[in-house]
Amino acid sequence: MRKGLVGLIAVGAAGAMALSACGGSSSGGDTGAGTSETSAAAAGKIGVILPDSASSARWETADRKFLEDAFKSAGVQYDIQNAGGDKTKFATIADGMISGGAKVLMIVNLDSDTGAAVIKKATAAGIPVIDYDRLTLGGGAAYYVSFDNVAVGTAIGEGLVKGMQANGKKDGPVVLLNGSPTDNNATLFKQGYETVIKGAGYTVAADQAVPDWDNTKAGTIFEQIFTQTKGDFVGVAAANDGLGGAAIAVLQKNKLAGKIPVTGQDATDEGLQRVLLGTQYVTVYKAIKKEADAASALAISLIKGDKAAADAAATGKTKDSTTGADVPSVLLTPQAIYKDNVKDVIADGFTTKEKVCTTPELQKACTDNGIS
Repeated sequence: MRKGLVGLIAVGAAGAMALSACGGSSSGGDTGAGTSETSAAAAGKIGVILPDSASSARWETADRKFLEDAFKSAGVQYDIQNAGGDKTKFATIADGMISGGAKVLMIVNLDSDTGAAVIKKATAAGIPVIDYDRLTLGGGAAYYVSFDNVAVGTAIGEGLVKGMQANGKKDGPVVLLNGSPTDNNATLFKQGYETVIKGAGYTVAADQAVPDWDNTKAGTIFEQIFTQTKGDFVGVAAANDGLGGAAIAVLQKNKLAGKIPVTGQDATDEGLQRVLLGTQYVTVYKAIKKEADAASALAISLIKGDKAAADAAATGKTKDSTTGADVPSVLLTPQAIYKDNVKDVIADGFTTKEKVCTTPELQKACTDNGIS
């Protein structure tokens, strides 16, 4: 994995150097389209479809920015659009990109069926597809770039066990608040944390998926779980910070916030704040810039016609459980974030002290935990 990442960085750097002669300026509109009025037009365009902005803030605040930065640096044309959680819009955007000059397509699917239909059309048109962050089961993408998502789930599970044991709870029932049933990543996250939780001797009090990673639905689902279980559980394995925040809001109403460990992932500003304040025990940081840089390096190599460089960069393999095929992959390593290492996320440039340490209480927590 490390060799692959080094290779990707080299590929990305080489791509940027080779294409920097194209120069030109890039501009983005409301749809996130970028153009470069230079000879780069001859190479075609990289199309990127992001899934939504509701399930996680990362897609617009982080992924879009880092992808744009990489494409602008390389001097290539690009078009980044967001499907807004709408499968019909996702397909429409893809059709427009396929017919509008895209030579490489990068997608974050809303579900595998929709994603697979897009990949089929693109492949038929001779356009290679990169599955970004989420693998499209049965899709047949040329490449896959993500984090090791079982490892993300394992970090969630290990964090929860650590929190429950710190509370003196060596066993007991746990609530699993899982991601969308249509997202393969959610399946992998659950595989990781459920294995750790059960392996540590805990039982499962409730096991619920949240459609579309919808935080409002998560609050309703968790409220129902709380009522059904009468609050008789010792921890909550929430699959991301949005779901964790929804669970914590219910616990807050019942004066239990901070008394029952809750997990998350994505290291959102809100998640980091809750970790610092003690209402959320752990989040998982995925260095999205590294993920975006890895994917953009692949896309830049492909749009240059250098498939050999892309193949050399994607040194990992991910099994498509639907087809049984191994998809050439780049898989990055996540990091568990507790109070004492929130500073690592800020030091990495993912967010800032100003965005996290926003109240007197948070400013004190930041100072106490080495954020200055």
